[in-house]
Amino acid sequence: MNTIIGRKLGMTRVYDDAGRVIPVTVIEAGPCPVVQVRSGDDGAHSVQIGFGTRKAKRSTKALVGHVKASGLTTVPAQLKEFVLGEGDEPPKLGDTITVDIFQAGETVKVTGTTKGRGFQGVVKRYGFKGGPASHGSSTYRRPGSLGPGTDPSRVIKGKKLPGHMGSERHTETGLEVVRVDIERNLLFIRGAVPGSKSGIVTVRKQGGQSRYA
Repeated sequence: MNTIIGRKLGMTRVYDDAGRVIPVTVIEAGPCPVVQVRSGDDGAHSVQIGFGTRKAKRSTKALVGHVKASGLTTVPAQLKEFVLGEGDEPPKLGDTITVDIFQAGETVKVTGTTKGRGFQGVVKRYGFKGGPASHGSSTYRRPGSLGPGTDPSRVIKGKKLPGHMGSERHTETGLEVVRVDIERNLLFIRGAVPGSKSGIVTVRKQGGQSRYA
């Protein structure tokens, strides 16, 4: 298993052996119990793991019965299913996945939900320069012309316009694991990861080359 669910705690900094400052994001990852293991017709395995604890009054009987097969008495707050890579050995039902699957120096990718920015204009949403800021101008932060006046005489699909910004799933690749704290279930990952504090993220080992490499 090469994936774990966690909660973003925030950012801080650590020092390497040479005394250099490394900005890191601290993630409380796991422990994640294995709730379900399924095998497809093509031989691929998918594993469902949980994270956290859901209140009893917010747990349906269907969920309670679903997790009971794995030996859990409470329903996890998060349930996510992942497809294992070819040749990966699936874990057993009832096993617990912890941060010890990662090692310092490994490259990972983190998926989370970005911060919501609400309805924003093109200057903040896409970094438009904006119009003249001189006296008498009324186009400080407007997008400008939206479409040609002759052909095709309409707004082209995909045109960058004002609208809802943020609250989207985003995966940041090429991140390095700086430190692994097994006792406190903490991952120290170099750089920033998507989402706000206390946001749920998934951390997965990156098998191939990063687009930043």
